[in-house]
Amino acid sequence: MAETSIEWTDATWNPVAGCTILTAGCTNCYAMRMAARLEAMGMEKYAGLTRKSGGRAKWTGKLFLDQKSLSLPATWSKPRRVFVNSMSDLFHADVPADFIADVWKVMEATPQHTYQVLTKRPDRMVEIVPLLRKLPNVWLGCSVEDGRVLNRLDELRQVPASVRFVSFEPLIGSVAGSDLTGIHWAIVGGESGPKARYMDPSWVGEIERMCRRAGTAFFFKQWGGRNKKAAGRELNGRFYDEMPASI
Repeated sequence: MAETSIEWTDATWNPVAGCTILTAGCTNCYAMRMAARLEAMGMEKYAGLTRKSGGRAKWTGKLFLDQKSLSLPATWSKPRRVFVNSMSDLFHADVPADFIADVWKVMEATPQHTYQVLTKRPDRMVEIVPLLRKLPNVWLGCSVEDGRVLNRLDELRQVPASVRFVSFEPLIGSVAGSDLTGIHWAIVGGESGPKARYMDPSWVGEIERMCRRAGTAFFFKQWGGRNKKAAGRELNGRFYDEMPASI
């Protein structure tokens, strides 16, 4: 486990490391930079997961299944919200279904924690999750960066989950027309980092209004940019830290 500054969770847990660029939202993924940094620090788990391309770290497509990490949640005495696989995607095509089932068993055995599983591959989530036990402490979500991938919301709706959530981060285009029916929580955030792409405030407003119509909790994470701390996370003169009604 690693404590985290991510506003909507308490800690991260990475039973898988490594990924593959899938769509435009992956282009400047912070996890690629972090994996390269951790490899440079000598962490074997991240060896060979990235390569330099154009002076920047990019995923190689190699994954590392960290069997040892499966024992960690049982050692955390304090209940917490846990972001599962901040350094990968549990539903990547190369993560074996049996390993996903092992992760599920760990989450079932530690009901004191709330697990937040976020994927850009809800199509595979639809295939696998119905074969597993529906757990009240496991929230399932997908990332949607712009209007080109709104189909992910339709796929997410098919997944049995106590809480379904969407992360509109990095929000790099309008998602007007999104159907948030059956989605309990929406996170919105601008891209951050040296190559951050612009987030139009009108896109954020669209999502906030859609959440109100659908009864979806709205969490505004950040404006992002090259200096996300300076940009802050106020919207309309206030903070939006809404969480799903289940908690």
